[in-house]
Amino acid sequence: MKIAIPTTDWATVSGHAGQARCWMLYDLSQYHQGTPLPTPARVELQKEQLPHYFKDDGPHPLDGVEIIVAGSAGDGFVRHMKKRGTDVLLTGETDPATALDLLLKGETLPDQRFDITTTICRLRDLLSRH
Repeated sequence: MKIAIPTTDWATVSGHAGQARCWMLYDLSQYHQGTPLPTPARVELQKEQLPHYFKDDGPHPLDGVEIIVAGSAGDGFVRHMKKRGTDVLLTGETDPATALDLLLKGETLPDQRFDITTTICRLRDLLSRH
């Protein structure tokens, strides 16, 4: 399983996933409960690769990701990623390791914090192509 987390500083879960340039990509295909999480690959997207702008006209660096864990995301982003086979989970947890640990244990992620960009995105999503 591959899980991607947007970040701005390579240390915290960030919001506004559709505009995120930096992503931590965890490949958990060899992970076993009780072992340390693997070191995430760092993925930096070009502007045309940002999920908000990507036209679905070719391969994408986040292809194959099954779950995205983000602080916030608009409804259009969630629908777009669902079409690409990826579920989006939103959380208020800012530590990627803690969020992944909770997720892998089957526990509930903390509710997301208020993010004004999510409200703005919801307005924009009313006219979205997704």
